[in-house]
Amino acid sequence: MSVVSRTLRIVLALAAAAVLAGCAHPISLNTDAAPPQRVDAHLVQKKVAYAMTEADRSKQAITPGGGGDRISYYPYRDLEKSIRDALRAVYQDVVVINSAADANAVKASGASFVFTPVITTNSSSSSVLTWPPTDFSTEIACTVTDSAGVEVTRVKATGKGAAEFSEFKHDLALSAKRASADVANQLASEIRRNEKLR
Repeated sequence: MSVVSRTLRIVLALAAAAVLAGCAHPISLNTDAAPPQRVDAHLVQKKVAYAMTEADRSKQAITPGGGGDRISYYPYRDLEKSIRDALRAVYQDVVVINSAADANAVKASGASFVFTPVITTNSSSSSVLTWPPTDFSTEIACTVTDSAGVEVTRVKATGKGAAEFSEFKHDLALSAKRASADVANQLASEIRRNEKLR
């Protein structure tokens, strides 16, 4: 087999693989919606922190869209505001640190609790013609430690979002943004329900 034939076969194989893999369309999970914040008198009078590194923020996720395509996004970076909003809906003050394991950073922050989130997402679409996801789910599972680094409890919340074509034609990430708003509300509710976090 000639070099040209081999090269042509490789190029065709790569092209076929690219077509089968589909495109990864970038979206953002950011939402302006936030859980309702209580008046100061009803907030837990504590400062808390959430832990998130730049490495977390740079993690990219790729999940299914419609029409055989995929979507790409940065779950930690995009959902950081939702996590912060959920905590602000419960506590008087919220700060961010790099790691719950950094005793000096925890001490300097003055936080009573540190929430370390693990984010899991998934998406799908009922459409075979358009790529935006019609369904999106987001799970935020937090390990909560005290100022000494001892685990206090764990909280987990799941948010779901759905959008039909007639809705998302003006906002291609609508189902994802609805899931972000839902998970923030659910996370705030789970924290309020947990007596160990008061």
